Amino acid sequence: MSETAALIIIGIGILFDLFGTIGLTRFPDFYTRIQAATKCVTLGTCLILLGVFVHQGLDPAGIKAVLCMVFILVTSPTAAHALARGAYRGGIKPAEGYRADAYAEALKKEAERKVEDSKAKGFRRGR
Repeated sequence: MSETAALIIIGIGILFDLFGTIGLTRFPDFYTRIQAATKCVTLGTCLILLGVFVHQGLDPAGIKAVLCMVFILVTSPTAAHALARGAYRGGIKPAEGYRADAYAEALKKEAERKVEDSKAKGFRRGR
């Protein structure tokens, strides 16, 4: 029973990985590609590792699979966020057709705040 469940979970994980790779090649710009890669591949890889855990149980291989799953769940979204933020700050703009660019508004507010802070510090030093 557990072997069948493990194979089904692993099969679903492989399908999610496949969908992530298809999205990686089909989507129009960097941001949608990284979203597809991060969400689908993270879920797919975690499902594969969950299937390994279901198959192995509490053996050392099963415990290692759970530890790897936790590591992937923490690092993959964090890395994707850092890449997307760095790409945006580096000048890679989203494809046409996006309705809102909330990060551009946040960067504008951050720049305005830095200017105000520098003026306030400069004013204090002049006294």
